Amino acid sequence: MNQTETRRPDFDFENFTFGVQSTDHMLMAAYQKGAWSTYRIAPVQSISLSPLAMCFHYGQTVFEGLKAFRMSNGKINVFRMESHWKRINRSLKRMAMPPLPEELFMEGIQQLLKQDSAWVIDDPEYSLYIRPFVIATEQKLGVDASQEYLFMVVLSPMRAYYNKPLKVKVETNYIRAARGGAGAAKNGGNYGASLLPQINAKKEGFDQIIWLDAKEKKFIEESGTMNILFILEGNRLVTPELSDSILDGITRDSLLKLAGEEGFSVEERPVSIEEICQRIENGERVEAFGAGTAAVISPIETISYQGKSFATYLAADAGMYRLKNRLSAVRIGVLPDKHGWNHLLDA
Repeated sequence: MNQTETRRPDFDFENFTFGVQSTDHMLMAAYQKGAWSTYRIAPVQSISLSPLAMCFHYGQTVFEGLKAFRMSNGKINVFRMESHWKRINRSLKRMAMPPLPEELFMEGIQQLLKQDSAWVIDDPEYSLYIRPFVIATEQKLGVDASQEYLFMVVLSPMRAYYNKPLKVKVETNYIRAARGGAGAAKNGGNYGASLLPQINAKKEGFDQIIWLDAKEKKFIEESGTMNILFILEGNRLVTPELSDSILDGITRDSLLKLAGEEGFSVEERPVSIEEICQRIENGERVEAFGAGTAAVISPIETISYQGKSFATYLAADAGMYRLKNRLSAVRIGVLPDKHGWNHLLDA
């Protein structure tokens, strides 16, 4: 494992664009002849691939996203690390790619974070985003599963993914995923297919879109880069039930588990867009928000459906803010970690 001395980064931690700047080091491991190599950590660098590499042709690309935080005691917390390892392996299985051994994923990321620990600063609004990914590298144009792969991890500083409440549009033309497809996997094709509808929505003045089910275009599935949740009547946390066309979000799961501690009942069930719009029209208090590793909790202020805008509840006493604060407090060690989610590294 190649390592160089960690330096304090010359970086403006207050003013930056997420996903553009990486830290100083990255992790790499190769899969050949049926086995993963030992990982190595090296300075961030470009990589060279053949134009015949299968990742360029057949969509065998899978990724994850998790975060590291500086705890109140000075240690580094990698939040729900094991859950992310299990999810990337579910994605890899769906895309006919080899699973990552637990030690390779867990130990590799820990060592990379220790190498670049100076990038995890003591600021509750800041986190270090961790992007593990696997790509097919075999040189072959035949339509088949690759026999060679590259596993890499890069790190990027992060603050709020969205810095204001969102205006979202319900997408009624395109679909994100269909039952029986790969919608529950974090593979590149799912996100590539979403870009055109997202660009069209932004041209119309929206920040994000809400996806409906592929069959009836009636039931809510996700919101762009996030799972979507609602709080009804002040204390009912409602979200679409998982399926093979909805990503099993780890932030979503965390919020559902924390909800009882904040006095919410939880409902995982089909949620029609008509139900949500009708409730708002009837004057009911409806909170809507997206949840994801990058987004955390992103309030939605308006939902546009069939040309009509529906305003949601955003007041300071909204329950989503309590959930966000509780989640943040667990991640930085202000509240006890009752669920065993925090994976702590020494400073």
